Amino acid sequence: MSHSPPAPWSPPPAPHLLRSLARSWLDEDAPWPDPTLATLGDTATRAELLSKIGEGSAGAVLAGSPFAEAVFGVSGCRVSWRIPEGSPLPPGRAVVAEVEGPAAGVLGGERVALNILGRCSGVASMAARAVGVARAQGWAGVVAGTRKTTPGFRLAEKYALGVGGADPHRAGLGGLLLLKDNHRALAAAAGGMRQVILGARRAGGFTRKVEVECASAEEALEAAAAGADIVLLDNLSPQVLEP
Repeated sequence: MSHSPPAPWSPPPAPHLLRSLARSWLDEDAPWPDPTLATLGDTATRAELLSKIGEGSAGAVLAGSPFAEAVFGVSGCRVSWRIPEGSPLPPGRAVVAEVEGPAAGVLGGERVALNILGRCSGVASMAARAVGVARAQGWAGVVAGTRKTTPGFRLAEKYALGVGGADPHRAGLGGLLLLKDNHRALAAAAGGMRQVILGARRAGGFTRKVEVECASAEEALEAAAAGADIVLLDNLSPQVLEP
């Protein structure tokens, strides 16, 4: 049974952020002139971006088009998308987009754009698969990501989670006050978990929620009683979680 793709959790990043990221990625890939591109100059050309979906990759989702388009835009090219963002990728070879512009710009942005699309589509596809498993088991809760993202690529990966139908959770240390197992291990020296939660809430201000990572039902009840807004049950088996 086919399903319409989930809507992204938020709009793509602002254009100035997309351009900034695109420039940084292009600078990393080509920090000095490439003679093979210089010989091509401004020769107008057109190229196709292809997806290649093999057996066992059913359910793959396209993600990352705003970032890839920004890369080609900085390179002086235009992109026409044939498969919309968040849509399933068909099996076999398929044209995802067409790129037009100067040959040096097309070739210079090609690998960076493809890397972005591959990475984001992988994240979105895995997110969609996880959400599908949860729904098939009758679980209506939120499937969320973590802060374990690739350095320099967090914004794209968090965005891709949303394209796949998952929640990005917190973007960084400032977005949500998360007390983890390391905080819990040091709580006794700070007066107990309740004091740690109250201290975090005072320091973080009233606009930010406090989440506490707990390794048992007893710890979860303690955290909730101490004023935690969210309780994260860490590494508990399905049998323990069963109500």
